[in-house]
Amino acid sequence: MTSSCSKEAIILYKLHFLNKEVSSKFEGCTGMSQSRLELILQLYEVDEISQKALQQEVNIDNAAITRHLKQLEANGMIVRRKNPDDNRITLVSLTEEGRNKIQVFQEEKERFSASAFKGLSEEERDNLLNMLNHIQENIKEL
Repeated sequence: MTSSCSKEAIILYKLHFLNKEVSSKFEGCTGMSQSRLELILQLYEVDEISQKALQQEVNIDNAAITRHLKQLEANGMIVRRKNPDDNRITLVSLTEEGRNKIQVFQEEKERFSASAFKGLSEEERDNLLNMLNHIQENIKEL
């Protein structure tokens, strides 16, 4: 970024770059992407849910949820089956292995988060969260 950019442009660039870096480092530290972790955390809260409802809960597109679930299924974390009452609906649930690994993933996520915010006071964290929420609301209005 050059000095000819506005502060706002630099901040947006840094947020974009930080998002990419966090995603990469998060997966390296936890062994799972943030999106996949969010999916299994949602599944942990229910016995079984339709793929469509899960997609809406985590707010990702149809192709992304299919890709994530396929990977989680290949890793033995989830199972998918057709709804016997309506063959068009795919039901998703955690396997026992998936349920057992939740705690480990949560602990890794907490360690990652603690490391990422090391050196920031509680007040600084609160201020950062408030500023990011404000920017998010501004972007929603565009």
